[in-house]
Amino acid sequence: MADQEAKFGRRIALVSITLGVALALAKIWVGIAGGSASVTSDGFETGSDVFSSAIVYAGLWLASKPPDDEHPYGHGRYETLAGLAVGAILLLTGAGIFTNSLLRISEVGKVQLFAIYPLFAAILLKSALASTKFHVGRKIDSTALQADAWHDITDLLSTFVALVSTGLTLVNPARFGVADRIGGMLIGIIISFLAIQVVRRVVDQLLDTMPEPAKVAEIRAAALSVPGALAIEKCFARRTGLKYHVDLHLEVDPNMTVRESHNIARSVKHAIRDNLSWVADVLVHVEPGAASLSNYSSHGKQRNRSTAV
Repeated sequence: MADQEAKFGRRIALVSITLGVALALAKIWVGIAGGSASVTSDGFETGSDVFSSAIVYAGLWLASKPPDDEHPYGHGRYETLAGLAVGAILLLTGAGIFTNSLLRISEVGKVQLFAIYPLFAAILLKSALASTKFHVGRKIDSTALQADAWHDITDLLSTFVALVSTGLTLVNPARFGVADRIGGMLIGIIISFLAIQVVRRVVDQLLDTMPEPAKVAEIRAAALSVPGALAIEKCFARRTGLKYHVDLHLEVDPNMTVRESHNIARSVKHAIRDNLSWVADVLVHVEPGAASLSNYSSHGKQRNRSTAV
């Protein structure tokens, strides 16, 4: 199932690469020919989209590889690293566009009307791509694909800024002659700001940040639905690519045998994995139930050893 989801995500990335190449070349060529710094900057931003989509494609392909002896948790981190790379590309692109426009702020060139034509096509195509990537990215819980969707959003914003600034220059070159350069600077700022948001989210995953409380509550509820599961002492979850790995400390009746507690732990593991599609694996540690431990110890019996499944 995870492999099919990754394949779907790769197809979206491949479509994005194809369209991105065409849009980038059109914007850069028309921007240079039409004398528009904003359109040219927007073309280079679209070019970075192509590069980031290629990284997402590679990340999803590598993440779909099954676990092996050296990588027992699978290869999902490749998908996370792809998201980090996209954020870094966004940041570098934004800084470069801002700097180039700032250095040319005093230049006032003549902008041609045809410079805005590829911008209208870009708005339509990028709107559809961003919407599709967000939808699929949330469905398969792909950080890289959602980061790439945000990259498309920055392209839309930069295209809109390029359209406005180029339009102002066309309407009144004498009054708004520098609007085209200022538009390029704004594009750089927008891209850099969104890049920081993308990088921060990916870094949280690399630091094994716990999922939101609602997901933790779902894990606990699934575990406690199993007969014999008395309570959850601890519940940890960390994301590895598209899915989470869960560590659970389960309290059971200390009077039962090791085999009986092992069976309950195995049932808990399957209950979580079967009911929560975003969980890849579960490690269950069995502990004696705190509520009955005092009564159990008063009979002088040895405390049941902890087991893990």
